[in-house]
Amino acid sequence: MLRVLAVDDELPLLEELLYLLRSDDRVLSAEGASDATEALRRITRAVESGPDGPDAIDVVFLDIQMAGLTGLDIARLLAGFARPPLIVFVTAHEGFAVQAFDLKAVDYVLKPVRPERLAEAVRRARALLGDRRETAPPATGAEPPRTVPVRRGPAPEEGAAERGPEQIAVELGGVTRFVAIADIAYVEAQGDYARLHTDGGSHLVRVPLSTLEERWAPRGFVRIHRRHLVALARIDELRVDAGTTSVRVGAAELQVSRRHARQLRDLLMRQATG
Repeated sequence: MLRVLAVDDELPLLEELLYLLRSDDRVLSAEGASDATEALRRITRAVESGPDGPDAIDVVFLDIQMAGLTGLDIARLLAGFARPPLIVFVTAHEGFAVQAFDLKAVDYVLKPVRPERLAEAVRRARALLGDRRETAPPATGAEPPRTVPVRRGPAPEEGAAERGPEQIAVELGGVTRFVAIADIAYVEAQGDYARLHTDGGSHLVRVPLSTLEERWAPRGFVRIHRRHLVALARIDELRVDAGTTSVRVGAAELQVSRRHARQLRDLLMRQATG
């Protein structure tokens, strides 16, 4: 059962959110805070009381745009706690999804809130909270380094912490999905947006290609053209024809600019020889 704090500076929206949360059988208690200062005071008290204390909070359903501190500001402050409550962002704005995921939000729910969408956020929070409790340190002794549970795939490699989040948030039709970066074969620039190409389809995110190039370089993504960023491990074939270089990535054939051709060939050669 979840103990919830909902934070929104618009009272009617806060009351509606609390009503929906209290109607969910998986929610033990749901309290509200109408500004960031009150929210931080309650959360600090909850953390100090411990996970089994009377003031404990498991999940914070947090608006983003509020007077004073924003929801993103609050989330950044909570990141400094050893074991902060989980965060679900509830907002009318689509453009903060990537930042929200970078702050390790459980979910990103758009207003107006649909009951079934909120129920899915509660399900995700409950599942993640169960994982957290299973991996919690003993009551005595030093607490081990903070980790984020991973549901699928192999254990993180050494140095994975420097590589950033394992997924990227993608918003479609009011639903936020999380695409594993390991599933992305290449990325295509589309103005201020980028289209992520996976084996199962493509997804549009509002992040410039240059930003993804910087973030994902430690994950083996390389720039081959002003329009394309490619996962080095997903390149099936390198072609050189009459001075023109291209690569095959699955069914796609992508041009490599002269500026990037030599660096790409060197990287592929080093990869092939170990």
